[in-house]
Amino acid sequence: MESGAIMFSEVISYKTTAQGLYMITDQIAKLVERSNIENGMCNIFVLHTSCSLCIQENHDPDARHDLEQWIKDHVPFSDKFKHIEEGEDDMPSHIKSAITNVCLTIPVIDRKLAMGQWQGIYLWEHRDGAHKRSMRISIWD
Repeated sequence: MESGAIMFSEVISYKTTAQGLYMITDQIAKLVERSNIENGMCNIFVLHTSCSLCIQENHDPDARHDLEQWIKDHVPFSDKFKHIEEGEDDMPSHIKSAITNVCLTIPVIDRKLAMGQWQGIYLWEHRDGAHKRSMRISIWD
């Protein structure tokens, strides 16, 4: 970054209850506003290896259901995995994280996320059970 650039960075946490897509758009939008950065970029980086991030349909829940079902069908639990230290969902969750996104970058315009009308930001939990997930949010001009 060039000298004089403004940067805002914070780690936030989100509690999940099971596998699935968790809408985090509002939390990110509030940080963008609080950053006081008028125009720039917002980066979201998840600090785990068994969950991920995505931008997806925010209107029809069937789209999220179908996406979740597709990934479960293509990366099922299996007794063929060696890495089962934390349970049968451990290795499939790492694979799901590897083939999706752990980092998103979204433009900021007029202190707002510059997203499409039907787009939402989701934390995608790949593990069974409850987890506390942390994400580093960085916003700069």
